[in-house]
Amino acid sequence: MNADLNRPQGRYLEELPVGAVIRHRVTRTLTEADNVFFTTLTMNPQPLHLDHEYAAKTEFGRPLVNSLLTLSTLVGLSVHELTLGTLVANLGLSDIVFPKPVFHGDTIHAESEVLGVRESRSRPDAGIVTVEHRAINQRGEVVAKCTRTALMQRRPSAG
Repeated sequence: MNADLNRPQGRYLEELPVGAVIRHRVTRTLTEADNVFFTTLTMNPQPLHLDHEYAAKTEFGRPLVNSLLTLSTLVGLSVHELTLGTLVANLGLSDIVFPKPVFHGDTIHAESEVLGVRESRSRPDAGIVTVEHRAINQRGEVVAKCTRTALMQRRPSAG
C-alpha cells in the first residue's frame, strides 16, 4: 500500500518552522442562511445578526455575520493544510479581534503564520505550536485574527 495514502494531510511539528506562512486554499462565502443557523443554534438572540429592520438602523445598515461564526470559519479554513490528522488538542485561542465587519455574501480566505514552536515537556511524541490565523475578505481586508495554541503530533519515527 502507498505510504502517502496513510499520511495525514496536516503538518507535523517538524513541518512548522517559526515564520512560515500557510495560505489556505479553501475559501468560504458566508450566507444569510449560515448566519441565521449559527446564531440561533448557539442561542444568540442579537438582532444585529437576525433582524434586517433593526440592523438597517445601525451604522452598518444591514445584518452582520456573527463574529463567532467568522472565528469558527477562520479556524476551520486552516484545518486541511495545518492540523488535519496531526492535531492532538487545541490548547487555547487568544488575541481575538475583528477589525472589519463581515456581511452576508462575503467570501473569506485564511492564512496562518507560525509564531512559536516548542517540544512538549510531558509528551515526547508531541509539541506545542502557536499560530496567528487571519481571515481576509474578497476586498483584501483582514476581518478577523486570532492566536491559536495547539498540541501537535511529532513526525512518527520510521520503522
